[in-house]
Amino acid sequence: MSEHVVLRKDGDIAWLVLNRPEKRNALNLAMWQRLPDLLAEVEGDPDVKVLVLRGADARAFSAGADISEFEELRSTPEDARSYNDTSERAEHALMNLSKPTIALVQGPCIGGGCGLAVACDLRFCDDTARFGITPAKLGIVYSLKATKALVDTVGPSNAKEILFTGLHVPADRALRMGLVNAIVPAVELESHVTDIARTIASRAQYSVRATKRITRLILDGLADDDEESRQLRIGSFTSEDYREGVRAFLEKRSPDFTYS
Repeated sequence: MSEHVVLRKDGDIAWLVLNRPEKRNALNLAMWQRLPDLLAEVEGDPDVKVLVLRGADARAFSAGADISEFEELRSTPEDARSYNDTSERAEHALMNLSKPTIALVQGPCIGGGCGLAVACDLRFCDDTARFGITPAKLGIVYSLKATKALVDTVGPSNAKEILFTGLHVPADRALRMGLVNAIVPAVELESHVTDIARTIASRAQYSVRATKRITRLILDGLADDDEESRQLRIGSFTSEDYREGVRAFLEKRSPDFTYS
């Protein structure tokens, strides 16, 4: 049901909430189907500059895909392909959002839930967080794109350990392997993430989004400038935000960026 994923906006920050707390926010098919539409809404809203993804409450980010649906929805190769395509579309839409994304993680962040967190640009958690991706416990194979995203985040050896064992990674280990940016006390986590999001939103958005795109090009194998990366850089020098940034620096004031 669509209410199991809720989008709310607070100024220039959008909060995308996995809202199925009675199931520890396990992702059913309807939730996977709903995510791309909500992400498209965020993409198209000029007022939104940063997206935060979180669970409904402090008990869980997401326990992963709802395995109780698998016998019905993944019982044949055709059904499995359809389900996989749906979940991959959701992860792809999140990973390719032009605006910065942050995962706020508390409690279990497992399977497809962990895939969504990895698809975000930044991840912050408290010490209750634990991460895991468990295809080896189910006899299935993680997708190439999702595996690459994990490898890009934690490196091949850590990714193999996570996927081979299916074991949960506690917050302190997740921090050491680069899976999260920081561990924050639970009572401070939401305000910390909000402050990070507001800081990003206050910066020149052309710069932020071009940097996100160039980082993606690098992760996809680009080692030397191509036409797209050159144009992203040159385009910044013709933007009003560039002129405002220089003026603000010379006038010793905070810039008032207007690009969205």
